[in-house]
Amino acid sequence: MSASTLQVRQYLTGLQDRITSTVSVVDGGEFVVDRWKKPAGEMLQGNGITQILEGGTVFERAGVGFSHVTGPRLPPSATQHRPELSGAPFEAMGVSLVFHPRNPHVPTVHMNVRMIAAKPANSPAVCWFGGGMDLTPYYGQEEDAVHFHRTCKSALDPFGVDKYPRFKRWCDEYFYLKHRDEQRGIGGVFYDDFAEFGFDGNFAMMRSVGDAFLDAYLPIVDRRQHMPYGERERNFQLYRRGRYVEFNLVWDRGTHFGLQSGGRSESILLSMPPLVSWSYQRRSQSGTPEDRLYKEFLVRKDWLE
Repeated sequence: MSASTLQVRQYLTGLQDRITSTVSVVDGGEFVVDRWKKPAGEMLQGNGITQILEGGTVFERAGVGFSHVTGPRLPPSATQHRPELSGAPFEAMGVSLVFHPRNPHVPTVHMNVRMIAAKPANSPAVCWFGGGMDLTPYYGQEEDAVHFHRTCKSALDPFGVDKYPRFKRWCDEYFYLKHRDEQRGIGGVFYDDFAEFGFDGNFAMMRSVGDAFLDAYLPIVDRRQHMPYGERERNFQLYRRGRYVEFNLVWDRGTHFGLQSGGRSESILLSMPPLVSWSYQRRSQSGTPEDRLYKEFLVRKDWLE
């Protein structure tokens, strides 16, 4: 393992532990720690740590996964923007999390930070970084959306004032259900295939995004976790979770990368909610909080204007 690879791995496993230990205090439950290693002979080799909390007081399901794998050739999902690397051996590592709260007034959140290195024959390794976080409310609150986006912006501003608007737009375009013409949530920031600053600069920006996660999300949890709700709100939450499942299975490049490369499906699919529902051609009545979610929050807008 190279010094740079070890440096990234140590940061990522430390980030995973910081997030799970903090969230354990918030929830009162404990994360199960599942250390895994790919069996010899499989196409994908490597190891990881899946930490998951289920049935908690605040979170029905909270999963934080670390993986560090190598493979003989990059899958199609990783080379659609880099065709010259198609089929090259690769190394990938990252931390990915999704938290599904119990209270419908608390948004679901996703965060991911990662590094991929392709190792084409007779050529130097090509390394790039990616990451971001996005928020998916069931009942929209402007205060929460502004806070989340402001924290994302603060994490990226040291690397250029162009980064937040650029990555915010990228997030809006990426977390979009094309088959429904619908945003997944209120966005955040997202970037991929990033190699503009050299290794040290790219790694520093990834760390800044990862380190901002708890500050972006936990104040929202604190504000909303005790709000009263009933069967109506719970039913709408389960229905909207269906959109989350649809996006992850149909459009998400990270899910496709893991499954196409022979990854560990149990860890890849930790993003799935424990309970979910679908309804045929469901419509929200005009003027309701549910209708307001669609009209005022599931739209592309500048939350910091």
